[in-house]
Amino acid sequence: MSRKLTPGKLVIASHNPGKVREIGALLAPHGMNAVSAGELGLPEPEETGTTFAENALIKARAGADGSGYVALADDSGLCVNALDGAPGVYTADWAETRPFEGGPGRDWYMAMGKVEGKLAELGLDADRSAYFACTLALAWPDGHSEVFEGRIAGMLTWPPRGELGFGYDPVFMPEGQDRTFAEIDPQEKHAISHRANAFAKMLKAVF
Repeated sequence: MSRKLTPGKLVIASHNPGKVREIGALLAPHGMNAVSAGELGLPEPEETGTTFAENALIKARAGADGSGYVALADDSGLCVNALDGAPGVYTADWAETRPFEGGPGRDWYMAMGKVEGKLAELGLDADRSAYFACTLALAWPDGHSEVFEGRIAGMLTWPPRGELGFGYDPVFMPEGQDRTFAEIDPQEKHAISHRANAFAKMLKAVF
């Protein structure tokens, strides 16, 4: 049985203002006042987990321990079946650029190219199925935690298409669609995405 969330302050264990706004808007109707770990001056913990759940829990636990409030964190990424689930928890790492290459920063076109290159090595008949996964973790200051996972399956396409998304969106076509995530209106995408799936499970369980 999941522990219920009571209305009040909730720490979003992220330093990404866009993500904090998006999550805050989803939680506001339930009486939650979202504040970010960044606003509270909390450091970003090192994500040493080997699964989405482990990394989400590391971030949520750091937020709860550092603030004294319930904290929510997410960890998400692209998993390609032919690549044994890679890039997976290293989704963002595949996009990291080195300083002498114009960084530090993230080059998502480079990351998409790495995925396509590895699929090309497997030949023309390579399995191009993939899924986006999102794991949400809630952590309470007393040590209790809850984890919720959402997924959306699809196929990878090449070359990248669309200007509306971010990350690997331009090469991911969700099941039942002939458009990539980057060609789908953000509102429509948010309604069907892996994050929406995980949030639906969490909201049902804790409110």
